[in-house]
Amino acid sequence: MKFWFITGSQSLYGEETLRQVEEDSKVIVAGLKLPFPVEYKMTAKTPAEIESIIKEANYDDECAGIITFCHTFSPSKMWINGFARLQKPWLHLHTQFKDYIPNEEIDMDYMNLHQSAHGDREHGFIGARMRTPRRVVAGHWMDERVQAKIADWQRAAVGVAFSRSLKIVRFGDNMREVAVTEGDKVETQIKLGWQVNTWAVGDLVEEMNKVTEAEIDALMQEYAQVYDFDEKDTEEIRYQAREEIAMEKILVREGAMAFSNTFQDLHGMRQLPGLATQHLMSKGYGYGGEGDWKTAGMTAIIKAMYPDGATSFMEDYTYDYQQELILGSHMLEVCPTVAATKPRIEVHHLGIGGKEPPARLVFEGLAGKAIAVSLIDMGGRMRLIAQDVECVKPFQSMPNLPVARVMWKPAPDFLTGMECWILAGGAHHTTLSYDINTDVLRDFARIMGIEFVSINAATDIYALEKELMLGDVIWR
Repeated sequence: MKFWFITGSQSLYGEETLRQVEEDSKVIVAGLKLPFPVEYKMTAKTPAEIESIIKEANYDDECAGIITFCHTFSPSKMWINGFARLQKPWLHLHTQFKDYIPNEEIDMDYMNLHQSAHGDREHGFIGARMRTPRRVVAGHWMDERVQAKIADWQRAAVGVAFSRSLKIVRFGDNMREVAVTEGDKVETQIKLGWQVNTWAVGDLVEEMNKVTEAEIDALMQEYAQVYDFDEKDTEEIRYQAREEIAMEKILVREGAMAFSNTFQDLHGMRQLPGLATQHLMSKGYGYGGEGDWKTAGMTAIIKAMYPDGATSFMEDYTYDYQQELILGSHMLEVCPTVAATKPRIEVHHLGIGGKEPPARLVFEGLAGKAIAVSLIDMGGRMRLIAQDVECVKPFQSMPNLPVARVMWKPAPDFLTGMECWILAGGAHHTTLSYDINTDVLRDFARIMGIEFVSINAATDIYALEKELMLGDVIWR
């Protein structure tokens, strides 16, 4: 993915000024050190040029978004037809070529050339007037803080591109009688682009029966390189390898990057996928337990934003009120990208699902700042909730808990954080990410046109309650 840099100007100032505008714009683009490349496309001077470049951006699959900057004054009526057709994310960079006013050099020619303080206000007006979703970043382009903001928006824009083509495979339905894992798949496809469809568990079992011993041998070698395990568990591990290979074949065939399953629908399978699911997540696939396709989708999107990051499907399991900590885990399926040390494959009884003891990865999670993310369906609209958390090294060994686990403190504090989460309707399933930040999620929600709720160190529960009430009016 790459981003297009479009500079706004006009022909009023003459060819010499326009040549300087283009030269300066190329210098700015070359100086942007960002996670995704930026390409200078043109200096737009007429309505026809603007409309043409916007159409081109819309239909270029590699273009994840546009960045605009008005080096000179660029009358904003020129931009109306183009922005009316814009389908890609837009960042308005309010900067200027130099970060100072030169005492001897400045004259009217200099003022006409370096007038983004003038031109970007005209540019900003038309964005506001047209109510076009956009991110505004102000500051000198060489400033690391400015580039960090642009980088966050780039992550969000890449997530948007990924989201709009995301396919999710549901192996079976969701857990019976559970509310929060339900949702309007048609509305989700309209707003987020996700295609969410079901494949029968029988289809998966049929694919499992086709997996060869040679394919399993190859995956077992891969397991041996990244995980520790006991040879006595080889048979159970090989069964998980069979499940993983079969699931990935279906995912690849369908062009899907996320999936869900449920322990209540395992007909024809000997084990609930544990290690199989965990290893698939480590490859970038999103996952949601008990049929939670919304968490599966968000996990896949955040993994796409941060391909080498630490992101996992997660669940709030139990509390320690004395230490004021939440224990996060799941029956089996926590991604090893969040492991603090080399994970170990273990086989233990699973007291749910009525199947054979499954192999799964056991480890402690990383310590550090993270965000818990929950996408919920509020009935006709989506709400994206993000809570800042501080993950810590577990203070107990928990030798009889044979699952991967993470412990954290929620913001703004233990009790208020829990109250805020429940007040907002946050699910028990989340995507836990050590990489993403609130600005990225806010940008993603703004571009997608969905409600965003942030729970952080500054959150006041009564102010949050008012925000949610306003949200019910604004977003209904």
